[in-house]
Amino acid sequence: SSRSYKKVRKHSQPSRRNTVDSPEGNQNNEKLSQLQRILESDFFRAVREVYEHVHDTVDVQGTPEVRAAATAKATVAAFAASEGYSHPRVIELPKTDEGLGFNVMGGMEQKSPVYVSRIIAGGVAARDGKLRRGDILLSVNGTSVEGESHEKAVDLLKAVKDRVRLVVKYSPRVLQEMEAEFERQRQMSIVRKQKRAEAAAAASSR
Repeated sequence: SSRSYKKVRKHSQPSRRNTVDSPEGNQNNEKLSQLQRILESDFFRAVREVYEHVHDTVDVQGTPEVRAAATAKATVAAFAASEGYSHPRVIELPKTDEGLGFNVMGGMEQKSPVYVSRIIAGGVAARDGKLRRGDILLSVNGTSVEGESHEKAVDLLKAVKDRVRLVVKYSPRVLQEMEAEFERQRQMSIVRKQKRAEAAAAASSR
């Protein structure tokens, strides 16, 4: 009868429990767990934040698909360029009466990227805890400072009203190289002063 046929069909369907407990079901569950771990990882969060920043600032005309493709390429380029260093990060800081709580050095005129040279103890950046000495400044509120002068970077930071959105990447090598260069210049200045003093002393003894 049609009733008995339906009953047989009902019992012939595999149960949800059997599917989950099968090797194939366990494999799918493991893949889902791995995907979830990737989506919740710090690396994926960094990729998403940089993608969103690039999408907001990329100068490409066209359809949403064209802009999305250009954004994806620019994001990949940003991470490829950071090979050997930390990946780009997006940091947001509030600006208070005490400022942003960090200093920058470098710039085009020093043949160096603009980088964070000091985190002020107890300041906004120090309390936030994400910005580091040696972080290279890539953009300030969507405006790129790569290859720009020190003055432009400082002007952009001074122009911040309530919050600043920074894209940075950590490069201790830049910090080490610049500090070594400043120390070399300091030593050369000391030597020049000593030579001038010796020349002045020699002239006065004549």
